Amino acid sequence: MHPRLWLVTSTLAALLGMALLEDGVCRAPDGKDGFPGAPGLDGRPGQKGDTGEPGRSTQRTGIQGPKGDAGEPGPPGIPGNRGYHGLPGPPGLAGQPGPKGHKGKAGNVLEQPRPAFSASRRSPPSRGSTVVFDNIITNQESSYSPQTGEFTCSIPGIYYFSYQVISSGDLCLSITKNREKVVSFCDSNSRQMLQVNSGSSVLSLEQGDRVSLSTDPARGSMIYSGSEADSVFSGFMLYSLVG
Repeated sequence: MHPRLWLVTSTLAALLGMALLEDGVCRAPDGKDGFPGAPGLDGRPGQKGDTGEPGRSTQRTGIQGPKGDAGEPGPPGIPGNRGYHGLPGPPGLAGQPGPKGHKGKAGNVLEQPRPAFSASRRSPPSRGSTVVFDNIITNQESSYSPQTGEFTCSIPGIYYFSYQVISSGDLCLSITKNREKVVSFCDSNSRQMLQVNSGSSVLSLEQGDRVSLSTDPARGSMIYSGSEADSVFSGFMLYSLVG
């Protein structure tokens, strides 16, 4: 017999003998795997699984995309707290002049108070350096006092004052406002003859100002007192400064 054929026959006999020995049943050898069958139908969906653990955050490495379009404006917010006052601005330009007013009614000069006085010396009281003219000639508005020798302003305005005083020696006189000298005049009379010392001034007075005539004893105060000549002090308002 051919050796190869013998080997195949022996092998086949051995396999058959082993098959007969298992369970006393005669079995053929297993065949080759068949072809895969067709895929079966999908099974039913399973139950929902449990929530998984959150993922770990990682550093963003992507490139930033372009800016998107502006969204719609939102609703107005709640008003904020009131801020501090700012600094005042510069003054504005002057406005146009207003219309001319209506012409007023004509005033009556005679109805306006016009302080005026004139007084001479007769037997005046002694008032220190103030020269008192005790004999009233005129005294409108009772502005001059023959007891003190002072004129008291009751209406603010511009006033005129003058004096003519008879001297029998050296004499220096001053028109004073509130006891302060405004103007002074001096005459030298070495012959001891009667002569006139005169002076005047225009003063701006406020209500309550006092005007008088005063002497300067250190420089001469020889005022004549007699019936041969009179010494006179006068004053009146030129115009009022009211209104």
